[in-house]
Amino acid sequence: MQDHLDSTAYSENRAEQRDRLWSLIKDIRFAMFTSQDENGHLHAWPMTTQNKTIDEENSLWFFMSLRSDPVNNIEDDPVVNVSYADPSSDSYVSVSGIATIVNDTAKAQQLWSKMAEAWFPTGPNDPDLALVKVRIISASYWDVKDSKIVQLFKMAKAAMTGTQPRNMGEHADIRMR
Repeated sequence: MQDHLDSTAYSENRAEQRDRLWSLIKDIRFAMFTSQDENGHLHAWPMTTQNKTIDEENSLWFFMSLRSDPVNNIEDDPVVNVSYADPSSDSYVSVSGIATIVNDTAKAQQLWSKMAEAWFPTGPNDPDLALVKVRIISASYWDVKDSKIVQLFKMAKAAMTGTQPRNMGEHADIRMR
């Protein structure tokens, strides 16, 4: 019975963490999508997350050009990072995952928006459109609720006392698998 309770608590905690993760990134318009090229160098591009929620597979979805560097990099090495920042609310998220190029016209139509049309004018059937799925493996987030003045006060106090600032906000590491 104890094992059942622990796994239930764990899955509830994971669901809460997943919901918390989504609440932090859902309103951030652009993310930095980072992949590794064939020489081992990391490169990042601004991308828009297309889904309205994290799906049942804990995935994020993006539209990219089939001819783009990120798509070429994914084909060589699917491990990617997607980072989100909202400096106005002091929220920061780093997502690590496995990217795949998905050929699913129905999914592309489901995710389609007028914004995507600016990049792919012939719509979800555009021959240059790559639908990229990033299955989240892990994520970290930092979320500060204190005002800038309170944060500055805590940092000044830490500097004066020779200690590190404490209670500077919420931080969590999440494992999705």
